[in-house]
Amino acid sequence: MTHTTSGYLELGDGKIYYETAGAGDPVVFCHAGFVDSGMWDGQWAAFSERYRVVRFDLRGYGRSDLPDGPISRRADLLQLLEHLAIGQATLVGCSLGGEIALDLALERPDIVAALILVSTVPSGFALQGEPPRYLLEMMGAIGAGDRERAAELQTRIWIDGSFREPAQVDQQVRQRALAMSRVPLAHNTLMAIDSQPLSPLEPPAADRLAAVGAPTLIVVGALDDQEIQRAAGVMEAAIPHASQTIIPSCAHMPPMERPADFNRAALEFLALRQRARG
Repeated sequence: MTHTTSGYLELGDGKIYYETAGAGDPVVFCHAGFVDSGMWDGQWAAFSERYRVVRFDLRGYGRSDLPDGPISRRADLLQLLEHLAIGQATLVGCSLGGEIALDLALERPDIVAALILVSTVPSGFALQGEPPRYLLEMMGAIGAGDRERAAELQTRIWIDGSFREPAQVDQQVRQRALAMSRVPLAHNTLMAIDSQPLSPLEPPAADRLAAVGAPTLIVVGALDDQEIQRAAGVMEAAIPHASQTIIPSCAHMPPMERPADFNRAALEFLALRQRARG
């Protein structure tokens, strides 16, 4: 059984909840922007057998406090690493979490040993074409204060994806995502915090992918939105030490929908890195 220790990082305007387990090289998990650190339940035991693992709730999500005003997510992550005395880590980020991890890797390459970017669009990336199905309706539900409808629509966008209906998806995964999404919706986190971040990376990551020095694994679901898949291809082509893995039969959340496939790809990537270092 995995022994997990939990704690809080105290900040000036609230606190960040985190959990740690295992021993060895640090691996830090950053969650997507509609769930919380519980999205990594399917990774926790497998990774903690080999690594010192950390997961945390972004502010405004899960058990972390809502800040008083705009924040820098990558600065929060940096403070957490310093609090835990982690000098260098592999960062595993999904969606918003991947954007945060990539930004920090560009700003502080000395503290990022490797990157695993899941369903990630780099900051500054220009999306093309029509928005994902239900996205505009979801934003309207948030604006109208219909949180339960917004939670269902978020789940349709990011769990079901553009090519499936709810009945075609694992219902336990859907219900878990719905439950996690209710907290940031109650806090209005997306509109109150993430729509106007403090000190965005300049120039953004999309304009400096060639400067990423860390070995990078890019993971994308085969059923994810086409623009997410395009972003994965752009990153693979531009980041010097990058490779891409496509996880079948899932959309935006491979770690939740296909944990065994995701774990295999990510752990093999980390094992190859260890062998290369000797």
